[in-house]
Amino acid sequence: MTIFESKKLERDSFRKLRNGITLNQRENVEKNVRLYVDSFVKGYKNIGYIAIYWPLKNEVDIRGLKKKFSLALPRCKDKKELFFYPWDEEPLTKDSEGILSPKDSSPLSYLQISMIFVPCLSIDKNLTRLGYGGGYFDKLRRNNNWRNVPCIGVLTSNCVSTIPLTRADWDIPLSGFITEKEIFV
Repeated sequence: MTIFESKKLERDSFRKLRNGITLNQRENVEKNVRLYVDSFVKGYKNIGYIAIYWPLKNEVDIRGLKKKFSLALPRCKDKKELFFYPWDEEPLTKDSEGILSPKDSSPLSYLQISMIFVPCLSIDKNLTRLGYGGGYFDKLRRNNNWRNVPCIGVLTSNCVSTIPLTRADWDIPLSGFITEKEIFV
């Protein structure tokens, strides 16, 4: 079985698990994300942007952080490139993947972002993330400067794999993950 076939099976399996999560589970993950961000911020005088994602397909919604923090959203471009832009009051438009994101302005640099939260279909204890297979986050984090920005997975505990996930050479482990049951960062 190829890496692509193995990952497809894993995606199908964890997508089914994620589809079964309750609103209460998602809300409790969001609470733990807020707890983590609040504790992280206490250690810094100046915090930059917190990069999040626009939630799709039963992903945990952490957009509520906008009430308290400056947020950035990703915008996918052709050639599998991902850039982060400030989430301001301007209307959002769809990017190359059809996901709502800020219009093109000047992208933020790794120096302006304090942490990145990414959605996960699954993650294992080696911090290997299973996403949708687009490779956008891995391509961004191939750059060592971006890799040094903490990148934290967001998911419910039923989707944390108890066995190692299939890992390709291009997969870059995350810095940690947050579920409704644990903050593993």
